Amino acid sequence: MFKYLLLKTIYCVSDVDVVERSRYDMSFKYFLEMAPEDDVINPSSLTKFRKLRLKDTDLLNLLVNKTVCIAIEKDIIKSKSVIVDATHSLSRSNPHSALDVLRERSKLLRKAVYAIDGDMKGRMPEKNESSNLGKEIAYCRELQERIESDRALSETPAVKEKLNLLKETVGDTQEHYTLSKDMDAKIGHKTADSHFFGYKTHLAMTGERIITAAVVTSGEKDDGTELPKLLGISQRNGVKVDTVIGDAAYSGKKNLKLAREQDIRIVARLTPCIAQGSRKDAEMFDYNKDAGMFVCPAGHLAIRKARQGKKDRGKNQADTYYFDVEKCKVCPLRENCYKPGAKSKTYSVTIKSDLHKEQMDFQETDYYKQKTRERYKIEAKNSELKNVHGYARANSYGIKNMEMQGALAIFTVNLKRILKLIK
Repeated sequence: MFKYLLLKTIYCVSDVDVVERSRYDMSFKYFLEMAPEDDVINPSSLTKFRKLRLKDTDLLNLLVNKTVCIAIEKDIIKSKSVIVDATHSLSRSNPHSALDVLRERSKLLRKAVYAIDGDMKGRMPEKNESSNLGKEIAYCRELQERIESDRALSETPAVKEKLNLLKETVGDTQEHYTLSKDMDAKIGHKTADSHFFGYKTHLAMTGERIITAAVVTSGEKDDGTELPKLLGISQRNGVKVDTVIGDAAYSGKKNLKLAREQDIRIVARLTPCIAQGSRKDAEMFDYNKDAGMFVCPAGHLAIRKARQGKKDRGKNQADTYYFDVEKCKVCPLRENCYKPGAKSKTYSVTIKSDLHKEQMDFQETDYYKQKTRERYKIEAKNSELKNVHGYARANSYGIKNMEMQGALAIFTVNLKRILKLIK
């Protein structure tokens, strides 16, 4: 069953199509250890295995650990540096509504049909022009029946694949008969002006491009706060770490302190406002490196910032971040955060500390400059996950399903990398 899921991830097809291809593709049968005359499973068995059997399994850590163990056993991992970064995946229901997705899938199906038989245009059911989701589902079902009535046409591989994809989408839409209601997904910010609705996968990867740890969170989570988890998982998986390479999000005070305690160097450009000082509410506000602003516990982004104090006056300067008071007035978390009647809500952070000074000195060394050139590798790995293995969008609802999708995608890219390095 797991091998079927692996093939589904590698080739980015539906449950029905991966089983159907296993019926006649000898490379699939060889991988599944089947004789040419052996019959395949029922696609519904694979769907149940994916949705029910693996539901309560920590598949993500299990599969990452397995591939790292293989890489260590084969003496592939030689470096003691890990590169860290986070990649975002859109929720299944965003940015397109269920209605838009159904229309896009039915459009692809019609296009595949017309490429084979142009006369079918006159025999297609009338399209649904309203924004009623129920009517769109009814139209899709009628479209399926109309195409399936022509046996020769519906069995053509190009049409059959699009037909199965539409069927699966209709089934999932009926199961979650709502628009954009992925309860675990949250809004995250890529820049001050752009955002996404979905999840983040935080990754740690060696210089050999083997992913050693992964943590899936909702989209609004800060990148830097996940570093201790990534470091701990990598070490438990048997990787020795003396250097962490990342972007400015990972140069926070807590991360620098953790690195000092473990004699680990952090190759990450110091951003003064990452350091939150000794404020009691420091853990409540997260810094979003892409937007260059802090995010409050309710998920609201600061609207502007200002520098307070002067240089070389014996007192650290501070950056003050201003939040939208109108949002604070009606925020459910305003107690102990916003004073009623106040005309502004700000959050200030000091710029320098001893740890920051040490990091600034480290940034000038040749070792730092050499190691920072390796960070591009994880960007390439993120691109592979998204563009080759469908990780740009969640294919199911909920963070548990996102973890399962991540487990299979990461397992796949790690195995591919291990095989390439062995050759």
